[in-house]
Amino acid sequence: MLIKTLVENTSISKDFGNEHGLSLYIETKKHKILFDVGASELFLQNAKKLDVNIADVDFLIISHGHYDHGGGLKTFLQENSKAKVYLHQQAFNKHYVLRSSGKPEFIGLDADLKQNSKLVFTSDAYSIDKGVWLFSNITQKEPRPKSNSGLLTERNGQTTDDTFAHEQNLVVEEDGKTLLVTGCAHNGIINILEHFHSLKGRVPNYVLGGFHLSSRSGGNEDLETIDRIGKHLMVTKAKFYTCHCTGLEPYKRLKSALGDNIDYLSAGSVITI
Repeated sequence: MLIKTLVENTSISKDFGNEHGLSLYIETKKHKILFDVGASELFLQNAKKLDVNIADVDFLIISHGHYDHGGGLKTFLQENSKAKVYLHQQAFNKHYVLRSSGKPEFIGLDADLKQNSKLVFTSDAYSIDKGVWLFSNITQKEPRPKSNSGLLTERNGQTTDDTFAHEQNLVVEEDGKTLLVTGCAHNGIINILEHFHSLKGRVPNYVLGGFHLSSRSGGNEDLETIDRIGKHLMVTKAKFYTCHCTGLEPYKRLKSALGDNIDYLSAGSVITI
């Protein structure tokens, strides 16, 4: 599998733009997959620099209903006329972040796109094709990240803490290797790994994505929590590639524990697994 990071908070060089967001291009022998589209049309600009033709993408997965993962959806639909877009049936619910001013700010998806015929709404476990599937409805064995604090959703006209039922994860299986892709792991990276294990009876070979150990509104997770997560990740013996909402300082602490078992992906990076 070939994986190119189109959007991330940082970039490998000045040749690639960066923003608070995530977009990953995954190419298998059979499929060209896009996972999230960042906050803007930046994913398209960086895709061109990485020789990725967005018009050739077979399908797009939106991990959850926040703008930094689905803000480029309108641009994608304009550039690609064939791909289905898979997102959770609650992704278009209204989502907010409570800013320091005490006022909630809308951080959801563009509701005008909800009726587009290319959209496919998912729930729980959903198979896209052989070896490519999604899962959500994560069992909460561990507390969700404290950095979720201030992230809200609207239910029955009332704003309340988000439970992230709208978050889904991608699994790609090829040549005996299994890749698990998370958008932000708002449900907790340990919970997601445990849920995957309950479905498959094993752990994935590779895990890629944000682990939500940091947020612009809530700061970083405490060191004890980061260390506990690091110990859990080490036991899995999987190879981790992280980015975006993991945060640079939490990543450095995970790196000191996991060593070569974890690396950071910035916009412009290309890896083969």
